[in-house]
Amino acid sequence: MRVRIAFAAPTRLWQRTLDVPEGATVGQALALSGFADEFPEFTDHPPAMGVYGERCDARRVLREDDRVELYRPLVFDPLESRRRRAAHRQDAGRQPPKAG
Repeated sequence: MRVRIAFAAPTRLWQRTLDVPEGATVGQALALSGFADEFPEFTDHPPAMGVYGERCDARRVLREDDRVELYRPLVFDPLESRRRRAAHRQDAGRQPPKAG
């Protein structure tokens, strides 16, 4: 059966299409994909993964045409970023208008 694996690296999109046996798991597909060779920094700690946006672990059994997605760690906390933007907008509203 055919499955795809995708990883959005910082500078490029890495994708592989594989033919795996029925009953193959996400972990088995990842091992067959060559991901570890391309991204050795993830050898000890594999990235978080999911199938079509639904997070899963390596034991999930795949189905025909599944897309395995590998997720990079976040470099910032989205909630904290949202708080900072809101505070910035609030501060901007308090400043006196510029003389023109």
